[in-house]
Amino acid sequence: MLQISFLRQHTEKAIAGLNKRHFPNAAQVISEVLAIDDERRHTQAELDKANARLNALSKEIGILIKAGKHQEAETAKAETLELKTTSKHLSDKLAALEEELTRKLYTIPNIPHESVPDGRSAQDNEVVFQHGSLPTLDSNALPHWDLVKKYDIIDFELGNKITGAGFPVYKNKGAKLQRALMNFFLDRATQAGYVEIQPPSLVNEASGYGTGQLPDKDGQMYYIAADGLYLIPTAEVPITNLYRDMILRKEDLPIKNVGFTPCFRREAGSWGAHVRGLNRLHQFEKVEIVQIQTPDKSYEALQEMCQYVKSLLIDLELPFRMVKLCGGDMGFTAALTYDFEVYAAAQQRWLEVSSVSNFETFQATRLKLRYRDENNKTQLLHTLNGSALAFPRVVAALLENHQTSQGIRLPKVLVPYTGFDVID
Repeated sequence: MLQISFLRQHTEKAIAGLNKRHFPNAAQVISEVLAIDDERRHTQAELDKANARLNALSKEIGILIKAGKHQEAETAKAETLELKTTSKHLSDKLAALEEELTRKLYTIPNIPHESVPDGRSAQDNEVVFQHGSLPTLDSNALPHWDLVKKYDIIDFELGNKITGAGFPVYKNKGAKLQRALMNFFLDRATQAGYVEIQPPSLVNEASGYGTGQLPDKDGQMYYIAADGLYLIPTAEVPITNLYRDMILRKEDLPIKNVGFTPCFRREAGSWGAHVRGLNRLHQFEKVEIVQIQTPDKSYEALQEMCQYVKSLLIDLELPFRMVKLCGGDMGFTAALTYDFEVYAAAQQRWLEVSSVSNFETFQATRLKLRYRDENNKTQLLHTLNGSALAFPRVVAALLENHQTSQGIRLPKVLVPYTGFDVID
């Protein structure tokens, strides 16, 4: 959430940033927010004035009674009754204005970092790095949705039977590959200094608002109405919320956490060839890295996280590219995002397997996540997170790119985890 002080002091910068995102009616929305805040501040001043007069009268009434000035005391009492009514009215009005202001601020996305390129869609994103040559497959090569049937490792029809489309069943060497990826990613993350967390897969509404999934992604999240809980779309939500309402010590920073969780996304409105097989699922597994850092070091941390994701993809022997997202393609909460895409040779298309983002203070403002600086003053922290990595499209690319006439060859780094080097 953007801070109202930022919108007041840097109004034109905020409008320009929202325009880069192609956020509709940016100037009007900011004007409405500031108008609500003006009324809130005025109401607060009136309330403070009324309460100050009430306090003064309370003392004055006692003095008047002791002095035997009963008529004056009764007049003062009558004024206090009027002031109490006024104070109650102003308190209710202030609460309503604060709620309206918060609700309005919740609808405004983060301001893009100055390096974010202009653009409206994925076609305008900027490729900043590419690694590996694109595989050339035999003419009889198969896409992963056919390969999984051939080797009996993932069953989409069975998942559809027991749950519905987008919930595959992994079995045989497919299940072992999932477990191998989990252990490989977690081991590499802990070696890189991340502390492993195993969080719940359901969160409450406060957690959803804390990291910005609510209200923005309300319709994309699975909701359990009876309990008021949401199935997590990513481990970012529960892990970052571990630090909600906390003031951290500067010497304890950075916080570096990693977690493996299932992820649940309704993906409403998704259809077509690009969602076939493992390309888009309602339930999938992912290892997520999260950092909490001071503002002066957060962009250094972002680059460190990107280098880490690069190292995973290199070891998995997958051709990939790193893409800086344009303003129109960025997520609601991010200030700067790099996507990592692997090339799936049978489909001849790039598949996103990781997004690494710096949210600056956007989430921390909602979370009330702060630290004490060298002057013992509390300051907002920066939060960052990245997929390291999401399983389905990694698996899709591994299967397609490494298929041979003898089976699917696995990268060397996974063999100690799988116990086999070929799926046949």
